[in-house]
Amino acid sequence: MAAKKRTVDIKSRKTVFKGRYKVEEYLFDYDRVAKRGRLEDVQRLVFERGDSAAALIHDVERDVIVLAEQFRIATYDKGPGYIVEAMAGSVEEDEEPEDCIRREMMEEVGYRADKLILVANGYVSPGSSSERIFLYYAPVATDDLVDPKASGLAAEKEDIKRIEFSREDFLDRVDAAFFDDAKVMALGFWLKSQPDQGKPAGLKPQQRKPASAPAPAQAKAKPKARTSRA
Repeated sequence: MAAKKRTVDIKSRKTVFKGRYKVEEYLFDYDRVAKRGRLEDVQRLVFERGDSAAALIHDVERDVIVLAEQFRIATYDKGPGYIVEAMAGSVEEDEEPEDCIRREMMEEVGYRADKLILVANGYVSPGSSSERIFLYYAPVATDDLVDPKASGLAAEKEDIKRIEFSREDFLDRVDAAFFDDAKVMALGFWLKSQPDQGKPAGLKPQQRKPASAPAPAQAKAKPKARTSRA
């Protein structure tokens, strides 16, 4: 016997804040999932900011992971404020997520993207936001860094520094829960699960240097990163 289709009835929807992003207030009824019957006159606020895309950039010739460091005001109160993260951006209207990440890679860290692998996509915070994020793995060559001076858009007052980690160091830090950025952690564990992904040509798995034991997660050390800005 087919399960009964669940129904949702939107009674009202109104914008209560509108700026660069907007907040909408919903009033709705919906079928229960844990019990029989329906819940009525449920009121919720939804943050509407559009979708976003992020990429873990991997220079496969040097076996280096490229991240971005910048100040994020939303992380200031709880820390760290200045955060190392997977570079990301907002998907513009009528723009595909892949096109977004190619544009953002050029604007923020100066890399052109050839191949992109979609790792996952999903809702960031479904309890209160409609935003979906598309996570990509971006293998690049060293000469794909075509704009070493890229640091974001001046018109948007962006100030972004390109940061490099060796693959081994990066994965050790993922194991130690070093990064405060969930995008980096998710993409890092994906990369760890595929040791041959982006493996430099001619390098056999047994030739890799064994990873050293990571520092405890509660004792986050300052990243020993190399800044590759020209």
